Amino acid sequence: METMTLTGLLKHVAEKFPSHRAISISGKFDITHARLHDLIERAASQLVSAGVQHGDVVALTFPNTIEFVIMFLAVIRVRATAAPLNSAYMAEEFEFYLSDSESKLLITAKEGNEAAQAAASKLKIPQITVTLPEADSDIAFSPAPPESNLQSASEIVNDPSDIGLFLHTSGTTSRPKGVPLSQLNLVSSVNNIKSVYKLCDSDSTVIVLPLFHVHGLMAGLLSSLGAGASVTLPSAGRFSGTTFWSDMKKYNATWYTAVPTIHQILLDRHLSKPESEYPKLRFIRSCSAALAPSVMARLEEAFGAPVLEAYAMTEATHLMASNPLPEDGPHIPGSVGKPVGQEMAILNENGVVQGPNAKGEVCIRGPNVTKGYKNNPEANKSAFQFGWFHTGDVGYLDSDGYLHLVGRIKELINRGGEKISPIEVDAVLVSHPEIAQAVAFGVPDDKYGEEINCAVIPREGSNIDEAEVMRFCKKNLAAFKVPKKVFMTDSLPKTASGKIQRRLVAEHFLAQISTAKVPKFGA
Repeated sequence: METMTLTGLLKHVAEKFPSHRAISISGKFDITHARLHDLIERAASQLVSAGVQHGDVVALTFPNTIEFVIMFLAVIRVRATAAPLNSAYMAEEFEFYLSDSESKLLITAKEGNEAAQAAASKLKIPQITVTLPEADSDIAFSPAPPESNLQSASEIVNDPSDIGLFLHTSGTTSRPKGVPLSQLNLVSSVNNIKSVYKLCDSDSTVIVLPLFHVHGLMAGLLSSLGAGASVTLPSAGRFSGTTFWSDMKKYNATWYTAVPTIHQILLDRHLSKPESEYPKLRFIRSCSAALAPSVMARLEEAFGAPVLEAYAMTEATHLMASNPLPEDGPHIPGSVGKPVGQEMAILNENGVVQGPNAKGEVCIRGPNVTKGYKNNPEANKSAFQFGWFHTGDVGYLDSDGYLHLVGRIKELINRGGEKISPIEVDAVLVSHPEIAQAVAFGVPDDKYGEEINCAVIPREGSNIDEAEVMRFCKKNLAAFKVPKKVFMTDSLPKTASGKIQRRLVAEHFLAQISTAKVPKFGA
């Protein structure tokens, strides 16, 4: 049963590799797998004393810190559900996510998070801040829970069906969908990631992606810990191009995973300020947005390692397909590789499985796939047709079984791996008293893959301008959702049936800028 849960796997790792380095906080201290296990058990016991029960949802909003790792795993250990949230959200966004997830507790870093705490206070959700002052101290809670028996968590038995992680995925409807992921989902995904990249106890990586997303959380952190390998957290609590390579060299990194935006930043830095030497890496992984073949070639040339592009989504607990390591087969530019640890099929609209090179919707099934969205029967009905989970992406499998994505059914804007619902942005725009109509859309962008623009029709008699629209967006949306350009207009292009279609709107306004490319809506 233990091997069917993430907590069981991590306990096994702590017993097998007790003295191996698990986590380093760059320039500060290291923690072994045995010490990490002990910290998690002790924090879990404090959570029990604080009243956290089986099935409770606990929201966490942190930078990439050791406190987050310990508390995330402690929440799961007590059979509660961890709901990590982006610390850049505004108070209104926190309010939505906290209430939609039905969070019973908010945990933040010692410094706190004003917007999250204001939202929790409004919803009357209790709050705790935590800190780990030294490597050999216990994690300190504030307010401290009643005297806790630091062994109380040891009696708790985790079950594969326990919901360990709750995340939201941007929907093409204005309401993001809640995705519950079980212990079985988590351990299945960790094992898939470990197997395709042959992660083992001698591997080491630097975490560059936020741990509130499945990419950084599953592929960077949990798969490493589940392999007995080690991870380094940058001292700043987030990615920094200036410290990345020194951390990679200092901690003997063997690989890293990132979104194309970060690969691009590292390439730009390589051109302007190259390192005297780069560490010998087994591979570099790219996921969460399409990687241009030209960028892949430049990465391989610059850093001397194979670049393996992968395909993933929250509902699959991250990994669905990946290009293999060189010893296991070719890695193909423009393809996201072969399915890993799950069934994958291309289906037509009638649910009929398509043959090689025939386009259709990419569908999956396997132990890593969520059992369904929370409280959303309508979304579940369309997502789980014909016995498969439907990704909403269009693609084909070639004769060698490699997946090629050619577009997407959904209208999500994929900005450097951040999936943005255009309808959510529309809703904010039209909430401005002087805006009559608004449409957000994605446009091609060299740095982020896609950037967000919008077209706005002002109300009659209004003098609203681009600057005011931007100011309003910055006040009401997280920074990554704010449109980069606003087109002021008095009409929007419509289809023959009178519908506003984002693609038409994007093409219409981009055509006004002579240097712009017509958008390529690849997944």
